[in-house]
Amino acid sequence: MSDALKSTARFDEFATVDWIDDAAKERRRLQDLWGHLGIQRAPLSWVYLAYDSAVSWLVVLLVGMLIGVNTALISIVTEWLSDSKQGVCSTGWWLNQKFCCWEEDSEFCAAWKTWDHILINRSSGFIRWLAFVVSGTSMAALCAFLVRRYAPLAAGSGLGEIKAILGGFVISGFMGGWTLLMKSVGLALAVGSGLSVGKEGPAVHMGCCVGNVVARNFGKYRRSAARQREVISAAAAAGIAVAFGAPIGGVLFSLEDLSSRFPRKTLWRSFLCALIATVSLQAMNPFRTGKLVMFQVTYDRDWHFFETGFFVILGVFGGVFGGLCIRLHLRVAAWRRRFVSSSVLEVAALALGTTAVTYANVFTRADMGELLSYLLQECPASSTDGGGWAGMCDQRNAGRVVVGLLVATVLRAAGTIVAYGCRVPCGIFVPSMAIGASFGRMLGTMAQHLHRAHPKWALFAQCAPDTPCITPATYAFLGAAAAMCGVTKVTVAVVVIMYELTGALNFIVPTMIVVMVARVIGDAIVEGGISEQLILLNGIPLLGEDEDECLLDMPVAAVMRPAEELFVLPAAGLSLRGLRRLVEGSAGVRGFPVVDGDMRLAGYVHRDAVVRALPSLAGSDDAAVSFGGAAAGAAAGASLGHLVNPSPTTVRPRTAAEAVAEMFRKLGPQVILVASEEDGVLAGLLTRKDILRHTRRH
Repeated sequence: MSDALKSTARFDEFATVDWIDDAAKERRRLQDLWGHLGIQRAPLSWVYLAYDSAVSWLVVLLVGMLIGVNTALISIVTEWLSDSKQGVCSTGWWLNQKFCCWEEDSEFCAAWKTWDHILINRSSGFIRWLAFVVSGTSMAALCAFLVRRYAPLAAGSGLGEIKAILGGFVISGFMGGWTLLMKSVGLALAVGSGLSVGKEGPAVHMGCCVGNVVARNFGKYRRSAARQREVISAAAAAGIAVAFGAPIGGVLFSLEDLSSRFPRKTLWRSFLCALIATVSLQAMNPFRTGKLVMFQVTYDRDWHFFETGFFVILGVFGGVFGGLCIRLHLRVAAWRRRFVSSSVLEVAALALGTTAVTYANVFTRADMGELLSYLLQECPASSTDGGGWAGMCDQRNAGRVVVGLLVATVLRAAGTIVAYGCRVPCGIFVPSMAIGASFGRMLGTMAQHLHRAHPKWALFAQCAPDTPCITPATYAFLGAAAAMCGVTKVTVAVVVIMYELTGALNFIVPTMIVVMVARVIGDAIVEGGISEQLILLNGIPLLGEDEDECLLDMPVAAVMRPAEELFVLPAAGLSLRGLRRLVEGSAGVRGFPVVDGDMRLAGYVHRDAVVRALPSLAGSDDAAVSFGGAAAGAAAGASLGHLVNPSPTTVRPRTAAEAVAEMFRKLGPQVILVASEEDGVLAGLLTRKDILRHTRRH
């Protein structure tokens, strides 16, 4: 990404978590709890201790159940909204087409009324097209209005912000109940409208919202940011798990792509949360098929070694598509930021253009989840039903199917590049899978036609006579994996997710081939997945390992804020009036270094602690306030020395900036103070944001 697209614009929206201070508070809480038990030794005290130990698992259990139920409801509403663009069930308006025609052929279902028969009582392709466009545009515009009016933070996928939050930052309201409600409603409207967006990325955000809403009702989590991070990591894994019906893949995705810290305890809780969420979704059975997701399939055919060449082509396509998609989307996002003033009008225009163009092609008219279910489905060995959905299984339709899939691939790719990132809840996982599956099915159909035309070629020597040799559906499956990897740059989790979707153990090796090729080709075009690039573009603070390249051979003195620019508290000699003025004039400061008369560092105190202590200080405005020890406090009058951390994380000015960045990642302090080597005089102060501002400018 060019330097012009790197931003720090949203840094002030994020507060920084002090993981060291948070861990110390949790240790003190546990110490006080055990001390209380040692004194009381009452039966109720031990009951409370058991509750305190079990509440972590209780929270994870509740979060998983609610995520599963919420996902099921969204799936039901989304499918109904998608079908309502084409018609209504005459026996019950609340039924989608599948449930309306449960016992009939959906193509000749008398209970399902298309809009032309409802409005003018006769068949009219123009009326059907017009109803499709108007209803889709209306849903998208309503979604954009609700998001802009009630929950602007519900727009987008939210993955970048979730990564920042798990990395030690906090953004107010991003995981609140109101955001969860608008994200859920808006996501159903956005996907149902026909925009080229998916619901899998936002499923992570919604899962984290559920985790935050549930956890903050328990004091143990409300007081500890580290424990909140455990729940959010587990909820993110559950969000991916229910989105793809892949609990193990969800845990791996949270580990590989989202969480900056993933200890064994978090792994176990993520595993349980993903399991409970998946079981809850299975119990709800939103599609009434027993499947967790609409495009879950199984394969009973094997692959041949000569197909490896075709698999490499799929991997190359996935990498090229992912790299170009990221680059073009960044240009679109930068253009949108400069020129688009009304998000509602933009979304309405996108929906209008998308629905008007995609209606003519059967492969783009269908909902992307439904399309994937057809593209990934094997054709029977002998087709007597007219060639399956859209004639894909009829070899006489091979040319028409190839052209239709090629057009669908181009249209979906263009729509995804433009639509992803608009001000509605939107994801890119399923759109990228649909694009890859369309290309893969096209390539598989071409390979199958080639085999049927030239069965005696040496290339097909492994094929048994009079049996299907090439299965286009598996090419669609592998193309979906390649495209998703090309966009997200996630590898291991993608392989496991695709395995859990199909249960095809024999296709793990081909999946690994296409994923690795896609990753290599994609990295050659652009470094990092689309969420990492949007983190830079949108000015979201996240301290990754890539930042170290800009810090090589650089002392921390070149990055820190010098002492002359800091608000400092003297250990003694400060009046109550002076303290109030200092606090009022430092609203954007999170804490103060404490120094003695010679500017030697004596400790560090959080601003919030000082603000809370001010009302308890009695006396005149000229009364002295001390931030030193007990003796200094007795001499001065009022002492706030108990608020001071006497041993904050400190380095020397010549310490390598790269090492300090690693300290921020591994230890997680809110600030690192810089003091001279000779006499401990305060030289400056450094935060994670200071490092990020430096690296993104260079």
